[in-house]
Amino acid sequence: MSDQVHDIVDTAVAAGSFNTLVAAVKAAGLVETLKGAGPFTVFAPSDDAFAALPAGTVDELVKPESKDKLTAILLLHVLSGEVRSADVAGKRLDADTVGGTAVHVDGTDGVTVDGAKVVTADIACSNGIIHVIDSVILPKG
Repeated sequence: MSDQVHDIVDTAVAAGSFNTLVAAVKAAGLVETLKGAGPFTVFAPSDDAFAALPAGTVDELVKPESKDKLTAILLLHVLSGEVRSADVAGKRLDADTVGGTAVHVDGTDGVTVDGAKVVTADIACSNGIIHVIDSVILPKG
């Protein structure tokens, strides 16, 4: 086993707790984007976070006809640039995602992103950083 740092996708695959996220990224055609130069900040819902969605939601989202909706949801989890937990500690801010929608980041009591709690922060990747979150961020409205 080497100490080489992997890109965001390979890091998520290797972790073993993001199988649903990896499947969703593949279904949305975002693998190449998240293997790109970046840097990116990814708020990565764990498999447990996806499992907490209403029954059938994930199955519906990974269907080819739901690709646009799935892509929009996944892009809510990605920021351009590297944002570490220390960068937002004690602050509240709105950050634009790569999909163009703003998410609310609150670093005043731990860190939350649109209400999803960061449970593991600052996982370094060769093209950015991953923060594990406990729920899936969904579009507002």
